[in-house]
Amino acid sequence: MEAMRSAVILAGGSSSRLGVEKSLLEFGGKPLLCRTVELLLQAADEVIVVARDADHASRLGELVSGAVLAQDSVPGFGPVAGLDAGMRCARGMPVFATGCDLPFLNLLVIERLFDIFEQEEGCGAAVPVRGGYIEPLHAVYDRDGMLSACEGALKKGERRIAAPLRHLRVMSVSAELLRPLDPQLLTFFNLNTPQDLLEARRLWLERSSPGAGF
Repeated sequence: MEAMRSAVILAGGSSSRLGVEKSLLEFGGKPLLCRTVELLLQAADEVIVVARDADHASRLGELVSGAVLAQDSVPGFGPVAGLDAGMRCARGMPVFATGCDLPFLNLLVIERLFDIFEQEEGCGAAVPVRGGYIEPLHAVYDRDGMLSACEGALKKGERRIAAPLRHLRVMSVSAELLRPLDPQLLTFFNLNTPQDLLEARRLWLERSSPGAGF
């Protein structure tokens, strides 16, 4: 019997650089958060959306169906608190964790990361590496191990998302291994600045045009 898979979406960021709520940005006439939940429900048995507080969770809950709502375990602490809350809420053992700001998440890549994690006995995390940088919010984690690592980071006041990874057996996955599934590696494209949003809109239209070879 296959292990239950979970997915966690961190939606509690302040979006200070972009200036708008990332999860509510519309692509193809639908909020990005809704698209992300729908996609991840194809790869996982449950999806957990982590908001920044109870009011935010209530507002997001009105947008998405089929997802479990949670909130940052420590308000304003950042992604480590979001991951802590998500792992605490997850029922599945392998957990894919991501943000709410990736408009081109690739289902095949996510499924491949799940497979890589499950095939590596004792793996604590399967984390893509692209251009020398890790992608910790596009990775699969051992739920219990990551929860323990996040709890430790919170107690020490460590806000950097790399902090809990130091306590896990991390399997680095070269992004080049994933390129056959996503030739442009757009699955990692996230929205941080107005320029990113403009480029994402351009790419979205390009990919949606008839005969687009993606």
